[in-house]
Amino acid sequence: MKTRYLILIAAFGLIVYQSCTSSKKATAPSLSAVSYEKDIKPILIASCTPCHFPDEGKKKYLDTYNAVSSNIDDILERVKKPQDEKGFMPFQLKKPALTADQIALFETWKESGMPEK
Repeated sequence: MKTRYLILIAAFGLIVYQSCTSSKKATAPSLSAVSYEKDIKPILIASCTPCHFPDEGKKKYLDTYNAVSSNIDDILERVKKPQDEKGFMPFQLKKPALTADQIALFETWKESGMPEK
């Protein structure tokens, strides 16, 4: 009888341990699903205006597909920097940092060949 309780408690403990330690990783979107027009451009508009768009921008423009695709490595480097490090984008006083999911979209877009549409 004691053995049965011990096994039951051990099984319960294992279940609790597994539920507390297993973490779900953010699933990256499928490579074919990410495009500049649908996914990347809206993030840029929300996070990079007005500094990197022509009407008021005084920095490197990121307002076209060609501008973004040719600067993707620099963009990824800057959005991944620690927020207190020089060069971090978006500039901390203007816009919030990109989320891990948004950065994953940029990475997936690059890995999939940077489709425009």
